[in-house]
Amino acid sequence: MVTVDLHELNLKPGNVVLDAGCGLGRHLRQLATVPGLKIFGIDRSAGALSATMKSMEDMPYALSKDYLVSVADINRLPFADASFDCIICSEVLEHIPDHKNAIKEMDRILKPQGTLVVSVPRYFAERICWFISREYYNEEGGHIRIYRKKQLHKMLTGQGFKCWKINYKHALHSPYWWLKCLVGLKNEENLLVKYYKKFLEWDIMKKPRPVRMLEEFLNPLMGKSIVYYLRKG
Repeated sequence: MVTVDLHELNLKPGNVVLDAGCGLGRHLRQLATVPGLKIFGIDRSAGALSATMKSMEDMPYALSKDYLVSVADINRLPFADASFDCIICSEVLEHIPDHKNAIKEMDRILKPQGTLVVSVPRYFAERICWFISREYYNEEGGHIRIYRKKQLHKMLTGQGFKCWKINYKHALHSPYWWLKCLVGLKNEENLLVKYYKKFLEWDIMKKPRPVRMLEEFLNPLMGKSIVYYLRKG
């Protein structure tokens, strides 16, 4: 499930790109399909990074093979100032107590006129999850805040970034999480949850055009994620 539209980033051979909080590498694998990039990924989970490296090594269609992943904290990024042409930070800030410092750190290592893409859970979809399930927001390592659209926009532009696009993604994933909240987050045997998950997996793999069109239509109404595209001034 890719949240960031790479075609919006205008990446060129030789660009240096960081996925800050790369997890299992969903965006790293997409970046590897763009020729000539130098790709970095950081995450606090060594287990996730091990799985990411294996998946990257098993990509026969990769056009960019210059990549490195490492364990690191987004609040103390181990990179020099102005190191990156582009930074992706997808579904990370809602987990971090000191999110303002994380934004400052990304600003520090981003080159002038560089691109920053930030995505977080959208207020409406996330608020429903919090309303339905106490387990959802009390889960260890889970979401500690819900962002309003203007709140995060103000934080990012207050750091000096200029926002040139806001997008919404993954509308079809919102009902899946509402269902999980209703029946229990760990209840994978519930038939509705089980078959909805199979539908989402089928959609991710096959990308059927009617379903893709339906989600594009629904994204502005009930998208699970909000995505900010920004440029450093």
